[in-house]
Amino acid sequence: MKVVVSGGGTGGHIYPALSLINEIKKQDRDAEILYIGTEKGLESEIIPRENIPFQTIHITGFKRKLSFDNVKTIMRFLKGTTQVKKMLNAFQPDVVIGTGGYVCGPVVYAAAKMGIPAVIHEQNSVPGLTNKFLSRYVDRVAICFEEAGGFFPQEKVIFTGNPRASEVQNVDRRAGQQSLGLDPLKKTVLIVGGSRGARPINDAFLSVIEKFSEKPYQVVYVTGSVHYDAVAEAIKGKQPDNVIIKPFIHNMPDVLAAVDLIVARAGATTLAEVTALGLPSILIPSPYVTNNHQEKNARSLAENEAALVRKEQEMSGSALLEDIDTILTDETKWRSMRDAAKELGVPDAAERLYRVLTEAAR
Repeated sequence: MKVVVSGGGTGGHIYPALSLINEIKKQDRDAEILYIGTEKGLESEIIPRENIPFQTIHITGFKRKLSFDNVKTIMRFLKGTTQVKKMLNAFQPDVVIGTGGYVCGPVVYAAAKMGIPAVIHEQNSVPGLTNKFLSRYVDRVAICFEEAGGFFPQEKVIFTGNPRASEVQNVDRRAGQQSLGLDPLKKTVLIVGGSRGARPINDAFLSVIEKFSEKPYQVVYVTGSVHYDAVAEAIKGKQPDNVIIKPFIHNMPDVLAAVDLIVARAGATTLAEVTALGLPSILIPSPYVTNNHQEKNARSLAENEAALVRKEQEMSGSALLEDIDTILTDETKWRSMRDAAKELGVPDAAERLYRVLTEAAR
């Protein structure tokens, strides 16, 4: 099978695409993949590093307010569609899938107009403009949250979950613990604000860092690379023995398997991973994302009692400590949240999405 994959801008669109590509290669050793992205997006760094054939177009997103920039975007969309048609003619794919981001617009649209089976994958509970637009033209719309289904033509919707969930299924808890020097006999909370960190979470954590020394659990705190030096300076002489500070974690699936609670943003990839592992969570949705989709993602877990949700404006050191204690010092509550998270997980999401592609390609 020959597959064109497109997704760009953020890791939330790119990593599910990579997980799907891994599943395609696992299921079909002879499969050929072409990834279409943008030159300036994160995908331009990640995809070539994975030795996946990569081509680019130039495209930008629509402004939600009236703007002359939207005229330029339309022109770039039309030019990008023409470029993609040439790429598709040369590659001759059996199916095309878009996993999100502006670049998917011309890629998936061109495929549909050429009669090539096309699929979009929506990771969030509230879809963006690009996927809403493309849903009119594609053969299938794969979703990760049941709530997203109402935004698309019902006859096209199929629930698959996020392929990223499949990446954490075979991780080694002990290896994750050893990589961080954790005590395997103590429960562990991981606090992370995303790859670049989050200042409100940093501020809350730093205001109570010394109080963690009194706790029966251990803490792994990921500052984000841009905040690490400032945090390291702020905690000099007062870092408890049970607190580990890191700027970034590269083996995140292993670390997630090694911890018992996570405090994090509510991106779709994160939620796919924590539910696949059955990991209780305290979610602090980013208020800076389109359609406030992170809060809606988080509420989906909270309504099923798999997570606690704190808005960023509610975050404080005392609230952070209270929430962690509420879960980690109450074994019954922790087990209940773990089981609820596991029920929401879709560990075979990559295989489900692969089946959608193969059925669309027939």
